[in-house]
Amino acid sequence: MDYNVLENIEKVSVFYQIKRFLYLFIKRGFDIVVSIIGLIFLIPVTVVIKIASMLSGDFHSIFFVQNRIGKNGREFKFFKFRSMVPNADEILFRTLELDAIMAEEYEKNKKLKNDPRITKVGRIIRKLSIDELPQFINVFLGDMSMIGNRPYLPREKKDMGKYFDDIVKTKPGLTGYWQVNGRSDTTFKKRCELEQYYSNNAGLRMDIKIFFKTFKVVLGCKDAR
Repeated sequence: MDYNVLENIEKVSVFYQIKRFLYLFIKRGFDIVVSIIGLIFLIPVTVVIKIASMLSGDFHSIFFVQNRIGKNGREFKFFKFRSMVPNADEILFRTLELDAIMAEEYEKNKKLKNDPRITKVGRIIRKLSIDELPQFINVFLGDMSMIGNRPYLPREKKDMGKYFDDIVKTKPGLTGYWQVNGRSDTTFKKRCELEQYYSNNAGLRMDIKIFFKTFKVVLGCKDAR
C-alpha cells in the first residue's frame, strides 16, 4: 500500500479519536450538569408521590431498584419510581402461565399493554414519564447517560441476540433513539434494531436531536405506557 495512503488513514484515525474524545467529554459534562438539576427537582416529586401512594393504600417503598445491563455488558443498580405492585415478577410469571394471549404478547414485545401489575399511582407517573426521574441518580454516578439505549434486564440478553454486542457499546440512557421513534408501539426486535442503529451512529448532532424530540414526546404523553 502507498505510504501516502497509510499516512492519510492514520490522520483520519487520529482525527476520529480526537472527535470521539470531545464528544464523550461534552456528553459527560452535560450529563453531570443536567443530573444535578434533576436531582434537585427529584426531592419534591418524591414527596408528592409518597403521599399519593400512601393515600391510595400503598405503604411500600416508592423506589424500585433492579440490576440492569450497562456499557460493555456490565451490570449496575438501576433506580426508578415503583409503578408496579411489590411482587410484580411473581404476578407476571403467574399471568403468563394462565393467559396464553398475554404470554404471546410478552414474548413479542417484552411488555404488556394492559399490565395487571401497575398500580393506580403507577399508571399516572408512567403516563407522565415521571417514573424515570430517579435515573438521574444513575446518570450522576456515570452508569447511565441522558441520551442512550434502554437499560435492558439481564434476562433479556438472550432475547437481544445478535444486537447485544452493538447495543452495549454505549451507556444506557434516560431517553434515547427508541423512545422518540415509536416507544411502546414497537416490537422488541424493532427496538433492538433502533438501538443498534444509535450505538453505531451516536454523535453530538444525533444526541441533540433526540434531546429536544424527547420534550415533544413527553409533553404529548405519546406512547407512554
